[in-house]
Amino acid sequence: MEVTQERPPEALAHEAPPDGLLLSTDPAPAATLGSLPVGARLILRCRADWRAATVASFENQLGRVVLNVASPTGHTYRVRRPADAALFHDGHLPVLGEGQWRAGLARYDVRW
Repeated sequence: MEVTQERPPEALAHEAPPDGLLLSTDPAPAATLGSLPVGARLILRCRADWRAATVASFENQLGRVVLNVASPTGHTYRVRRPADAALFHDGHLPVLGEGQWRAGLARYDVRW
């Protein structure tokens, strides 16, 4: 068995950024909620404010996505949204809803 330490010629080398984060350079970000993978994080518009959410699962037969939503009181709850709900991106962050999310982001427990 032969082991080589050289990378194949078609593999491209990528230099890591100074902060250590390497963001995806995918030219086609997810356009709908259903195209996000399980575990993806996003900002969700709730009734009174904007909250952090995570994709928990998919209900394929109903065409819905289950989201875990962080509550300002420290708890989480689940909501279901249509899989074809349109997303927009603020940089690399997916946002579900309309409006200025940065101004209305829910304030979480300040002790942390």
